[in-house]
Amino acid sequence: MGKKEALLVGAVLALAAFALVLTTNLSTVLWSFAALGIAIAYPFAKRFVSMPQAVLGVAFSFGIPMAFAAVLGGDSLSALQGFVPPLAWLLLLGNLFWVLAYDTEYAMVDRDDDLRIGMKTSAITLGRFDVAFVMLSYCIYVSIWLLAGIKYASNALLLIVFVATLGQVLWHFLLIRRRSREGCFMAFKQNHWLGLTMLMGIVLSR
Repeated sequence: MGKKEALLVGAVLALAAFALVLTTNLSTVLWSFAALGIAIAYPFAKRFVSMPQAVLGVAFSFGIPMAFAAVLGGDSLSALQGFVPPLAWLLLLGNLFWVLAYDTEYAMVDRDDDLRIGMKTSAITLGRFDVAFVMLSYCIYVSIWLLAGIKYASNALLLIVFVATLGQVLWHFLLIRRRSREGCFMAFKQNHWLGLTMLMGIVLSR
């Protein structure tokens, strides 16, 4: 696919996404412009930002405040304010650390190639602290989301989710500790199971 085709596909997908947002309310529509700006900025972040994974994390997580706005927001001119509670931003912060963890694992796979072409990534910036950062990010993600769920879930369920997710985090450590491409890529691909565990905890708690 050439540059023109890629831009065309991107434009069509953006318009389709905006058409879906228009079915919600003014609050969500206003937040969508911020989300679009962050999404547009990400492709350039790898050239100018030492931790572009953080930009990706915000972009991937911005659906959280938008979801709250879609449910709680309205269509008044002041719709941008008052409809996104602190819980939404707490969940966004937690999700940001999840993206930092799994996208750093992916960046560890491409470290040598990114160094050759001059790209900036968290794996390059962190150097020998990359594995420790990934583990810390996973733990922060799990802790924030479980902290946010204390009000809505039983203690027994929280304990089960906590143990299950930390068990997966330990498995990720075993996969990436030697920094092999195969192990890091395998860890990256296993993140859907970690996300599914958190999702099932949320669903069952309700």
